[in-house]
Amino acid sequence: MLSCELGMKLVYAVLFLVLAPVAGGLLAGLDRIISARMQRRVGPGILQPFYDVLKLWDKEGVEGNPAQGFYIFSFLLFVVLSGVFFFAGGDLLLVIFTLTIASVLFVTAAYSSNSPYSQVSAQRELLQTMAYEPMMLLVAIGFYACCGSFAVGDILNSASLNIVRMPGLFLGMCFIFLIKFRKSPFDVAMSHEIHQELIQGLATEFSGRTLALIEVAHWYEDVFLFGFVYLFFGGAGLFTLVGGLLACALVYFLMILVDNCCSRVKWQHLLRCSWAVTLVLGFTNVVYLMFRMQGY
Repeated sequence: MLSCELGMKLVYAVLFLVLAPVAGGLLAGLDRIISARMQRRVGPGILQPFYDVLKLWDKEGVEGNPAQGFYIFSFLLFVVLSGVFFFAGGDLLLVIFTLTIASVLFVTAAYSSNSPYSQVSAQRELLQTMAYEPMMLLVAIGFYACCGSFAVGDILNSASLNIVRMPGLFLGMCFIFLIKFRKSPFDVAMSHEIHQELIQGLATEFSGRTLALIEVAHWYEDVFLFGFVYLFFGGAGLFTLVGGLLACALVYFLMILVDNCCSRVKWQHLLRCSWAVTLVLGFTNVVYLMFRMQGY
């Protein structure tokens, strides 16, 4: 029985490694199409992100610092490890801390450049980490309070839908996902557009294969983050599977809608909004769950 369980975890991890970049690239293409329709444009095809990455892979890269390639590869590696731990049913705290290490490596890669655009964007990226990290930790605590375990496998086997007892944490997580997915109004460190004040922010000094690795890492990260949304609705049955996937689709569409409706804010406003949401929605929900655990 134990060997069968380990085998299934290995299968899920391998499926994530193989399918996540495909699903992430398709999501990026779908994002472009939906955004174009909202702006009354035709937009590129759904496979355009794959063509872009292949084109970058064939280009000659120019690096201001030879260490940049190492940092970016390490960034991709830790993002992939975060997803592997998650889809293998691992510890949720380990997943979050591994993802934080990936973010720190990305910031270090930007700091290793002498470009003022990269260094200012690296500082903003650290501020973004300060903005969303408390909410991510509160979500993990909330799942522990509901299910008695940090293990993703145990959370999925919960007797009831976690969203029923964690609505504040779910809404708070969706809010900070605007930061993680780099959507307006909170794309202060890195923008997919080149007409912001910092050009492309963290990615300004990267090119060629290094920039391609960054795009692939974001595809892995996007798919992995939707796993958090699924935890609020998912379970072993077909009904919960469909419900979880529909919730992921709805959250994704709403993020694209907000991205096309809002303009970029300053980093001070980002911190105020994210910490206010964390305190009002996240912390309040966790306090409620703690009182519930004590039998009040």
